Amino acid sequence: MKNIKPLLMVFSAIFLLVPGLAPAQQQQPLIQQVSNGEINWGEQVIRATGSGAPNPDAPNIAAARLGAERAAKADALRNILETVKGVRIDSETLVVNAMTQNDVIRTQVQGIVKGARVINTKYLSDGAVEVMVEISMAGPLTQTLLPPTTFGTQPVPKAGDLIYTGVIFDCRGLNLRPAMSPKVVDEEGREVYGSAFVSQEWATKFGIVGYVKDLAAAQKNDRISNPPKPANPIIVKGVKVTGTGGSDIVISNADAQGLKDMSKNLSFLEQCRVLVVVD
Repeated sequence: MKNIKPLLMVFSAIFLLVPGLAPAQQQQPLIQQVSNGEINWGEQVIRATGSGAPNPDAPNIAAARLGAERAAKADALRNILETVKGVRIDSETLVVNAMTQNDVIRTQVQGIVKGARVINTKYLSDGAVEVMVEISMAGPLTQTLLPPTTFGTQPVPKAGDLIYTGVIFDCRGLNLRPAMSPKVVDEEGREVYGSAFVSQEWATKFGIVGYVKDLAAAQKNDRISNPPKPANPIIVKGVKVTGTGGSDIVISNADAQGLKDMSKNLSFLEQCRVLVVVD
């Protein structure tokens, strides 16, 4: 019995040192609280919870519970709509601004919200019900908020073999505010990445950028890999943020030139294989 503890310590050390045995490092969630919901920029989803109380005049317990569940879902849909309104489209515009200015966008956003998916239902001991709903920021929401004319108007270098599989913009310490469609500009304000450089198909599927909170994890992220090749991203340090909402990234002129170099194959830009690391 006396020898068991040293042996356990040895096996624990081996477990942590052997690749594939140690537990995977979990990425920290990048969540922005808005109204009564949240925007998970890491997962690119919007969630909200609603609650409903049972009707004391219901004919039976089952009817009371069903009414509470319906009320909870209706409350959750109201809350997620308010949360969606707080999503930043770009450095200048929130969803609520776009909805106010365009009746078509308002109607389409409201329709998307009505189709929110129920991901959790909690039944409380007092008969009340809590319902959590979720919608994706990619797909229909991106199509609605970013018109086709904003995509693919700038050429992307595609010469030669693909060396890099993506780009990571390291914006830690810059107090960057995430947005659906940020821009990356050089020190003179010239755009080097944004919706004008990407395919609408890829942007609709995955969003124009992804956000993470850990640089080491970002380098292994599926978004900047190109199977079967291993991930080999370019890492570019952000100099500062710009724009009214503080969502656009400024990089050095030298780094910007590297992303414009026609001798490199940077086709990954068109496929939105871009990650932004924030605090």
